[in-house]
Amino acid sequence: MKIAQIAPLAESVPPKLYGGTERIVSYLTEELVRQGHDVTLFASGDSRTSAELVPVTDMALRLNGKVIDPIPYHMMLLEAVMRRADAFDALHFHIDILHMPMVRDCLDRTVTTLHGRLDLPDLPAFYRVFPHHPLVSISDHQRLPMPPVTWAGTIHHGLPADLLPPQLGPGHGYLAFLGRISPEKRPDRAIRIAARSGMPLRIAAKIDAVDRHYWETEIAPLIERHPNVSFIGEIDERQKAEFLGQASALIFPIDWPEPFGLVMIEAMACATPVIAFRCGSVPEIIDEGVSGFIVESEDEAVAAVARLKDLDRRRVRAAFDARFTAERMARDYISLYRGLPGARMEAARLRRQLGEEADLQIVA
Repeated sequence: MKIAQIAPLAESVPPKLYGGTERIVSYLTEELVRQGHDVTLFASGDSRTSAELVPVTDMALRLNGKVIDPIPYHMMLLEAVMRRADAFDALHFHIDILHMPMVRDCLDRTVTTLHGRLDLPDLPAFYRVFPHHPLVSISDHQRLPMPPVTWAGTIHHGLPADLLPPQLGPGHGYLAFLGRISPEKRPDRAIRIAARSGMPLRIAAKIDAVDRHYWETEIAPLIERHPNVSFIGEIDERQKAEFLGQASALIFPIDWPEPFGLVMIEAMACATPVIAFRCGSVPEIIDEGVSGFIVESEDEAVAAVARLKDLDRRRVRAAFDARFTAERMARDYISLYRGLPGARMEAARLRRQLGEEADLQIVA
């Protein structure tokens, strides 16, 4: 198929540091190319890809100190996409809602993956106006706050199987917190769990400007009071493999409706078990007693730390291989693309040329 991937411009594809959506766009794009599809990536100019790159800006907007308002740049992105829209069998948007008024003429070839939380108060009114756009959720739980819309499917994220090698030893005796310093991510819980468990905690996290006050008034003082806690800051992909792989467990103490939680499957790829609070997508991702433990309180999390010795890290990695590879993710999306009404005729022609079956079954 000839596929357009339309990425946000906040980070490069893949991002150099933090950036979950752009990371998934990269994994999907590269795997689609590997599987033989003709992919065009619309993204920032500092992106790296084996697909055709259409650079909309010179660099990722978050790294450009001259950028104040990202909206004009995303309008430029949409203009670039629409100029070439007729060339694609499927157009896959990852930019939430910005494109929806502009794609009516190619709606039957368009799909949008929603990467963020959907319980925000302004969204129901918007989606009632645009109920016919095919949408992909990244977990079943993510859908719950939405009004009636056109769900094309739920497709869980995936990682390249060789991206994060499993480390099957016992770990280096520390707990890991990886992600972003913010109230909903609850690093305070992680600190208290580690202190009560008597284990070191290493925090590798980004601090956004909006969360700077939370860091300075709550988390930094808490770290200072606990000598077992060390703050590392943002880390890159190479550092992530070592950081997660050498941990005894990832602590995922969230307090919000997490749409997916990429760090959970990153830990699983490293064969590192996850201790996660029962919020959002967590029960869909973690296999209780296999890839980790699902808890509902700090007391349960402390008890789970004591039970880590009962988990086999080989089974943690096996759970990742079975459910969360980029190869599986790309196959799911190709099935979805081929089921789009506007792509069906072209996909059928290609299947006839390849001697494949014409019928496809899509499970939403």
